[in-house]
Amino acid sequence: MKNIFTFVIILFLINYSCNSQNSSIKNKIYKIEKTDAEWKKQLTPLEYNVLREAGTERAFSSELNQNKRKGIYTCKACETPLYKSEHKYNSGSGWPSFDRAIKENVELDIDYKIGYARTELKCNTCGSHLGHSFDDGPQETTGKRHCINGVALKFIPYKVTK
Repeated sequence: MKNIFTFVIILFLINYSCNSQNSSIKNKIYKIEKTDAEWKKQLTPLEYNVLREAGTERAFSSELNQNKRKGIYTCKACETPLYKSEHKYNSGSGWPSFDRAIKENVELDIDYKIGYARTELKCNTCGSHLGHSFDDGPQETTGKRHCINGVALKFIPYKVTK
């Protein structure tokens, strides 16, 4: 009985430790702050799940994954410019992938949500979850792969000038 009690206490402490480290940026104040109710009113349920609860959309479900048009990808929640189309590439992962972000507009955070450290990408204006960064991107450029949920993005095509 004593062994079971000890085991339960150890499990509780491990769970508490992991949950308390879901993010390395705890109390940052963003330029755009809204209540959960305001975000839920603005976003669809899937957008809310991804952007505000750090969910993930199904692979190959976003039309932006195959988008080859020229333009800017902005945050779906606040329209901050995040990625340029010239830095997008087909990673084969099932999500829109970029080798770099627009400087200062995407913040890197560390999350432990699945039990180990990953580099999370967030909008630096509103704190919305975008996706994750990996070191398996194009070696001829940055070597990075910003694997972004398409539902977290809004595409704005460049205007054609004559």
